[in-house]
Amino acid sequence: MYLIVGLGNPDKKYEKTFHNMGYIAVGDAADLLGAKFKKIECEASVAECFVGGERVILARPLTYMNNSGRAVKQLMAKYKTDPQNLLVLYDDYDIPKGKIRIRSSGSAGTHNGMRSVIGETGIKDFPRIRVGIR
Repeated sequence: MYLIVGLGNPDKKYEKTFHNMGYIAVGDAADLLGAKFKKIECEASVAECFVGGERVILARPLTYMNNSGRAVKQLMAKYKTDPQNLLVLYDDYDIPKGKIRIRSSGSAGTHNGMRSVIGETGIKDFPRIRVGIR
C-alpha cells in the first residue's frame, strides 16, 4: 500500500497558485490513474486506486499548508503506512519552475508544510518530490 500526499491549501482562491503545486500534481496523478477524490477522511480529501496490484491512496490535506502534518499523521495511522511507502509532493521556490527534485529523505528546509509533516509524524526518512516554482 502506498500513500501519496500533495501539499496545498483547500480554498478555491489557492486552486491554481504555485503554492498549490502538490495539490495540482496529485490531482494530475489521480486523473491519469482514473481515481476520483470522493472521500473526506483524516482531515484530507482522498482518492483510491490500484497500480500493478498495489493499493494507492492519493490525498490532499484540508488542514492548510502549515498544518499538513496533522492529516498525514492520521492517514499514515489509518492505513498503517510504512514511511518508505509515503510520498509527499510540494512546491519549492529554490528550484526553477517546471523542474522537479526527488529525494528519499531530508529536512523540511524552509517549507512550512514539510516542517509540519516532519514535526507531526516524527519522521524525515520518507520519499518526497519537490516541484520547482521559481
